[in-house]
Amino acid sequence: MATTEIPARDVAAARKPAPSRRARTSNRHYARVGWGFSSPALVVIGAFTIFPIIFAVVLSFENVNVTAAGFSLQGATVGNYHDMVSSGLWRHALWFTTIYTVVTVAVELALGTIFALVLERLSGGRGIMMALLLIPWSLITVISAELWSYIYNPTYGILSEIWHAVTGGSAPNVLGYPLDATIALMFADVWKTTPFVAIIVLAGLVMIPTEMFEAAEVDGASGWKTFWRVTVPLLRPTLGIAVLFRVLQAFGLFDLPYVLTGGGPGTSTQSLAMLGYNTMFTNIDFGPGAAVAVSTAVIVLILCLVFLRAFKQQVGKETISA
Repeated sequence: MATTEIPARDVAAARKPAPSRRARTSNRHYARVGWGFSSPALVVIGAFTIFPIIFAVVLSFENVNVTAAGFSLQGATVGNYHDMVSSGLWRHALWFTTIYTVVTVAVELALGTIFALVLERLSGGRGIMMALLLIPWSLITVISAELWSYIYNPTYGILSEIWHAVTGGSAPNVLGYPLDATIALMFADVWKTTPFVAIIVLAGLVMIPTEMFEAAEVDGASGWKTFWRVTVPLLRPTLGIAVLFRVLQAFGLFDLPYVLTGGGPGTSTQSLAMLGYNTMFTNIDFGPGAAVAVSTAVIVLILCLVFLRAFKQQVGKETISA
């Protein structure tokens, strides 16, 4: 007769005595204490995070009537989403936000990786260089936008002075043309956020064992080949985290264009977040504004889920091949 071998962990679990009644009572007591200490934070999260999200979803499916005395819900409708999708403003804001996110994240990832590689190879003064590098990231975005508005000012800005010194003529109004204003926004974002990516990548670099690089050097691999064959594969989880955070931040773009360009010229630099704000609080259209906000959140959620799934599959392939 064939015998079935019982795994050792199952045998150990079977031999483990069941918790006593006193232990179960103590566990329940500690659980109640834990919920008691956590309840204030849960109440705050529910009031200021969960409830606004649910209320925004409800408003997006309601016909909202706004009067001097307040607003009232006139019944469920999907017209808010229909009007949003058929609106040229929403399609342009979606296109601008997508292009802005792709370009800025790609540039910041490349520059941040370069800066991290330089910092990782510094034998001295790394702390000072990291402190200097973090100055742009430490600035509040509104302050950073005001700073760049002075730089871009065609009358007394630093860019105007440099342009006049080089060409002898007056500087163009950078923020007065759609393409120039978009590039100016991207440049300001890259300047501010590249240090954040660099610090994340640097944290991943210092975690790579030096034996990996020594083995590549012994095998005669060049620096470029070592970077693509050793550094980049081992940095892929860190790069994935950096990209995920930056996509979340870039797709919710609001304060930088709000202060620097006001969404202009015209609506050429109006992001989805700005469109939702202007629709809800400037035009006092709560239903369509909530629809824009909810659709933006859904798009970001879908992008994150797709990215995480692709990243998980890539990590699984590497684990199997290893």
